[in-house]
Amino acid sequence: MPYGTINADIQTDSFGSKLSPSSAVFRNRLINGAMVISQRYGTGAASFTNGTNNYITDRWNIYITQTGKLTSNQSTTAPTGYINSLLVTSSSAYSVLSTDIFVLRQIIEGYNIADLAWGTANAKTVTLSFQVYSSLTGTFGGSISNGTAARSYPFSYTISSANTWTQISVTIPGDTSGTWATDNTAGMYVNFGLGVGTTGSGTAGSWAGSAYYSATGATSVVGTSSATFYLTGVQLEVGSNATNFEYRPYGTELVLCQRYAQVLGGVANQRYGTGWFFSATNGYPFITTPVSLRSPLNVTISYSALSDFVIYSGGTSLTPSAIVADTGSQNGVSILVSVTGATTGYAATLVATGSTSSRLYLLNEL
Repeated sequence: MPYGTINADIQTDSFGSKLSPSSAVFRNRLINGAMVISQRYGTGAASFTNGTNNYITDRWNIYITQTGKLTSNQSTTAPTGYINSLLVTSSSAYSVLSTDIFVLRQIIEGYNIADLAWGTANAKTVTLSFQVYSSLTGTFGGSISNGTAARSYPFSYTISSANTWTQISVTIPGDTSGTWATDNTAGMYVNFGLGVGTTGSGTAGSWAGSAYYSATGATSVVGTSSATFYLTGVQLEVGSNATNFEYRPYGTELVLCQRYAQVLGGVANQRYGTGWFFSATNGYPFITTPVSLRSPLNVTISYSALSDFVIYSGGTSLTPSAIVADTGSQNGVSILVSVTGATTGYAATLVATGSTSSRLYLLNEL
């Protein structure tokens, strides 16, 4: 069984570890470790451009330095007790360069690791556990690093049987050096290497003052055409032993994800927000958000297509030429919609067209 049984008494999980009342809930510092939330793509596969912000299942980011080498999507291939995983598929047999980086990762907000006391003499040990399944076998790698990648701990693990779910556990001593953010910025990176060159790879099992994303000599997923790599049940917790995966209610997991990204839409003629036209060209609808965003003043707006939206100036339907974030608050986000022909002082209401494909993305990722 992947999940522990918890009641008023102290229980042991399938790893044989005792769960105290204080550790029974919210043990997992990672969000959406079972890959059940996928607001952006659902099960549709996505390819990526170079750099950051290539998100698939919520909170999980693909970072790459070469375009067109892999695709990724939420999958229903999963071990017993889970319903989803995140799948990465190699698009070609690519030989990584020394400076290449292909990683699957989650960035943990500083508030969520503050009690670890990393960077001090009281740094706590943590354990990373996960379920992995690949068409490849061998020694794979990953790392833990701080928000600036100035401190990192490469780790390795073995997949002995292809196309078989393997449960992995890695214990990592707390880092007594370096700077680890404890606010709403990037506190920690949890990286899974998919193909990392020699520059970004380090010796497994020790802390280093370098930006390492994987372990030296690790298997490269992008090195084999059509290779697959599935990941689920990912948990990072305090202590030297892995406990059962903490399965949180779906609604709870969704709310945790919405602190960083909220995807609105999928309903024809949906109203997104109402505000005012402050000029003939600028309307400012305000969208009330169900969850306060991580940093309301730093929200990015994107959308499926401008043609998916209209904005009403009184009773007149106008076509937007741009939709961008204006400012945010604890209650929502004000957006700037650019048009021509509006009437100053009229109400401004942003509405989806008849298409159910319309999506408006409020992004506040780390």
